[in-house]
Amino acid sequence: MKVLVPVKRVIDFNVKVRVKADQTGVDLANVKMSMNPFDEIAVEEAIRLKEKGKAGEIIAVSIGPAQASETIRTALAMGADRGILVKADGDVEPLAVAKILKAICEAEKPGLVILGKQAIDDDSNQTGQMLAALLGWPQGTFAHKLDITDSAATVEREIDGGLQTVEIKLPAIVTTDLRLNEPRYASLPNIMKAKKKPIDEKTPADYGVDVTPRLKVLKVTEPPKRQAGVKVKSGTELVDKLKEIGAI
Repeated sequence: MKVLVPVKRVIDFNVKVRVKADQTGVDLANVKMSMNPFDEIAVEEAIRLKEKGKAGEIIAVSIGPAQASETIRTALAMGADRGILVKADGDVEPLAVAKILKAICEAEKPGLVILGKQAIDDDSNQTGQMLAALLGWPQGTFAHKLDITDSAATVEREIDGGLQTVEIKLPAIVTTDLRLNEPRYASLPNIMKAKKKPIDEKTPADYGVDVTPRLKVLKVTEPPKRQAGVKVKSGTELVDKLKEIGAI
């Protein structure tokens, strides 16, 4: 069974994000970029399936600038077999990403697509669901645990207030939550081997997809700074303070 794993290049989660002076977007100049953490979990889960003999080939896919090949190389160093880079400059919205992935799925015919539930840059949490709808495949979102048999997947998923277990037929879409696994670090030998693994380069036009944004960003601003707290001596004073700031 082939497993397709989309991976996104985002600002590293340890980096403080800064807004451009003209408020047109986020400043990416000289900023460390890395693989979206939820996608790292997806790659790790695919590798574990392969180690268990339940997956034969892992294909890492990234849609973005030429530098996104580095993100694919990270997935290859972790254990993916080959990559597909769909070159696209600028922001590619979730629906366009889902359409490209649909075309790739139709060409590659994977038995399973595992992807992060959301990217930490836009927090859209849409691509997996849209892809499932476009393909007409079942989906298991926010996966906490994943078990695969010959024709089905059992997904234990995180929901408000607990866990829910669903069984879905393959081929299917699974989106990963944080507690599914702990991604491995790529070893130096595997990093060197990854340099020789193939990455096919494509464009959205190759898949007949128009990636022109449907949304227009008017302004990007940083959230307001949190104000310092105030100590109160009694419940009455607390109520007065809450009234003062309009909280009650």
